[in-house]
Amino acid sequence: MDQRIINLYDEYTHKPLTRNDFLKRLAVLAGGTAAAMTILPMLEVNYANAAVTPQDDLFTERITYPGINGDMQAYVARPKEEKPYAAVIVIHENRGLNAHIEDVARRAAKAGYLAIAPNALSSLGGTPENADEARAKFQQLKPEDSLQNFIKVFNYLPSRKDCNGKFGCVGFCWGGAMSNSLAVNVPSLKAAVPFYGRQPATEDVSKIKAAIQLHYGALDEGVNKGIPAYEEALKANKVNYELYVYEGAQHAFHNDTAPTRYNEAAAKLAWQRTIEFFAKHLK
Repeated sequence: MDQRIINLYDEYTHKPLTRNDFLKRLAVLAGGTAAAMTILPMLEVNYANAAVTPQDDLFTERITYPGINGDMQAYVARPKEEKPYAAVIVIHENRGLNAHIEDVARRAAKAGYLAIAPNALSSLGGTPENADEARAKFQQLKPEDSLQNFIKVFNYLPSRKDCNGKFGCVGFCWGGAMSNSLAVNVPSLKAAVPFYGRQPATEDVSKIKAAIQLHYGALDEGVNKGIPAYEEALKANKVNYELYVYEGAQHAFHNDTAPTRYNEAAAKLAWQRTIEFFAKHLK
């Protein structure tokens, strides 16, 4: 597919671009309205495309924990055996907690972790089914509130008998940026894995105590602009880090509900590296 169309869709999903404006510009790039309507289903997220990780041998539940502006909702998954596990916070994209991220949480649970996936939209009533509505709700969130609401999960986790006190996180897009922010702001975090997330301010990198594993798609021009300065700061501050750029991969290449951007080979390799990284730093 024309890279300009992929870039337009990324602009639509990350900036305040109305659906009408997006469709008009898509029609221009596609060569007409009919062609645009044919392309649209290949661009938009469809949860029917998602992998479904069986939960037969997992324990799952929905919980709440105290946030700064009301209770935070979260999805939890872990192995069925009730014993202490290292915790992995799974952080969604700018659509809120959805079936895809819950599936990613189950993947982490299958690897032997207590996975907890909070919903940043909890204070706004949760995640709407319509992705456009979800993105619009994100415009109402205050970044400092969202950060504090995710930091507060680290206050909640020690109250669980199935948590052993070791913490990691993995996040995607908006959640990738949040993973970087947690690395800066949570000294007890041992491992952070941001997927194609915006980088923290270079002056904050000195605060990072966690080991960092970074995943980027080579075609993700916007996010990738921040890589050189971030890597330089990581080196300067002697942060333990790994950085991977996947050739031919787009932004959101790990999301198997995004047909044109999902890259199966890159997604599987990145997830394998993620689990190996957690095994090294959390077990």
